[in-house]
Amino acid sequence: MLPLSSPLGEATSHSTRLRTTAAKSLVTPMGEGGKDSLREFNVKTFLASLPLQPGVYRMLDKDGQVLYVGKAGQLKKRVASYFQKTNISPRIRLMVSHIARIEVTVTRSEAEALLLENNLIKTLKPRYNILFRDDKSYPYIVLTGHRFPRLAYYRGATNKQHQYFGPYPNSNAAKESINLLQKIFRIRTCEDSVFANRTRPCLLHQIQRCTAPCVGLISEQDYATDMRNAALLLQGRQGEVEGLLRQAMEQAAEARRYEQAAALRDQLQALHTVQQKQFMESGHATDADIVAVAGLDGVPCVNLAMVRGGRHLGDKNFFPQNADGQTPNEVLEAFLAQHYLQRGVPPLILTNIEIAAEALEALFSEQAGHKVQIRHSVVGERKQWLDMALNNALLALKQQAGLQAGQLARLEALRDVLSLPQLARIECFDISHTMGEATVASCVVYDNLATRNAEYRRYNIGGITGGDDYAAMRQALLRRYQKLQAGEGKRPDLVLIDGGAGQLGVACAVMAELNLSDIPLLGVSKGVERKPGMEQLLLPQQEKPLQLPPDNPALHLIQQVRDEAHRFAISGHRAKRGKTRTASMLEEIGGVGERRRRNLLARFGGLQGVQQASVEELAQVEGISLALAQKIYQQLH
Repeated sequence: MLPLSSPLGEATSHSTRLRTTAAKSLVTPMGEGGKDSLREFNVKTFLASLPLQPGVYRMLDKDGQVLYVGKAGQLKKRVASYFQKTNISPRIRLMVSHIARIEVTVTRSEAEALLLENNLIKTLKPRYNILFRDDKSYPYIVLTGHRFPRLAYYRGATNKQHQYFGPYPNSNAAKESINLLQKIFRIRTCEDSVFANRTRPCLLHQIQRCTAPCVGLISEQDYATDMRNAALLLQGRQGEVEGLLRQAMEQAAEARRYEQAAALRDQLQALHTVQQKQFMESGHATDADIVAVAGLDGVPCVNLAMVRGGRHLGDKNFFPQNADGQTPNEVLEAFLAQHYLQRGVPPLILTNIEIAAEALEALFSEQAGHKVQIRHSVVGERKQWLDMALNNALLALKQQAGLQAGQLARLEALRDVLSLPQLARIECFDISHTMGEATVASCVVYDNLATRNAEYRRYNIGGITGGDDYAAMRQALLRRYQKLQAGEGKRPDLVLIDGGAGQLGVACAVMAELNLSDIPLLGVSKGVERKPGMEQLLLPQQEKPLQLPPDNPALHLIQQVRDEAHRFAISGHRAKRGKTRTASMLEEIGGVGERRRRNLLARFGGLQGVQQASVEELAQVEGISLALAQKIYQQLH
């Protein structure tokens, strides 16, 4: 398996100790672009000051915003290439026209420059750099260091006390592996707090997914054997696991322990099923990542497939930002740097495009603590892996193109219905509560043919009469658009209000109060029958509602955005309500303060565990006397 190491190791300390012998070089302000700009900017004088050393350069506009961050093995040659009179793409020419100054940092090596460049790109997000979404962490499967270890899905920092397997490209791949291991080896998945307080087997034992070590239905030795086999299987050593199970089954049969032999036989059959379902399996215990770049109509996509212990764990597609006009090589290099720096790296990375990989290999090897190779020219099985990754990238591009075409048709239809030819950005509001309890307002954003999750916002509503949806909508709109009035945030082309004429009237009043009446508003009412497709669209100063046919693409877009706002509001409301109720039930018990509540919830894994505990179990918690335990028990039952 891939050995786990610290995120950056020695490389991080290098970036904080950079020698900046030529830290900043300022360029005189440039004009609007083209030849006039280059005449005002003394290229020869500036380039003459640059060294033939590795480093990082930052191009800034007149407002001090960073346009582009780049690295170079030789700063003078690389920066000079931007000011050539020929062989410059329109995109680079446009960027150069906005440069007001350039800052330069000299580093000790090209690998160190690569690390600094990546850190700056992630921090500054320049608009001319290729940007990939930064997944903070990938999921792992963990076997805990408990006496009876727990099998669990995990994200976050690692701990040497536990065993980690992965990473997996997505949560579904990791959870599917956990489910299969439960079927074969019946390893516990419950929290330690639940495990320590069980008095009888849970439902998972009854459906043959756990051997119930919590109540002693399996010995520590037998459980350890199952754990060993599970770890071997996660490492891709299926043949070894099969041999051990077959040997144990034969020994049990010879000793006439027929029930044990039958259980081992069932494990072998389940293992064969897993092997048959395995999509890609290598004959070698290889740890590798396969990275393929494809393009369609100028849109690039990177497919990342992960192989650990010879087992294919799944793949994931990445669509970069600011990649217009970039070559596949540039996209691939940007992905490798942004994806692997500050993250575990396997010993082998296969790419479908050849790149200059020396600096990346050196930095990845130093970071990972083992040799890392980036290879392009491969044959046999590895070539098949690359071909499959490339096909998956092309498939993702075609699917995205189809989705965007459908979204564009919906948006065009809505533009026609509302006579808003420039409509692109939609913001939708919804209110959720239960009989006035835990009121939450949601705002979701649809822009550039897709919902933008990063721009979603929830508002906890307070200071109003419970159940007053009008007051809740007013508060949410004020909090959202007061910032816009102050010059912050993006201006919507349309605001959807999930509600009837009353909510729409509140929205009109708020927008008038904020001098934003020029932003179009649209109310979405469920109509008399309250069925999908029968929605009524309410426009300000228009008495008769607009009702579109159920198959109208414009209505489908409105439903899509409205339903997303509804989902986002409900999930926030349920979380707030659950938290409030959990706290309030214990708060109502005299003598149970914040510290005792925290001790109870930590010991029993939540309010449900506290409710299921006996008086004697409650009295074992720090700070809880027998009398108080009896009081808590009576209050909760």
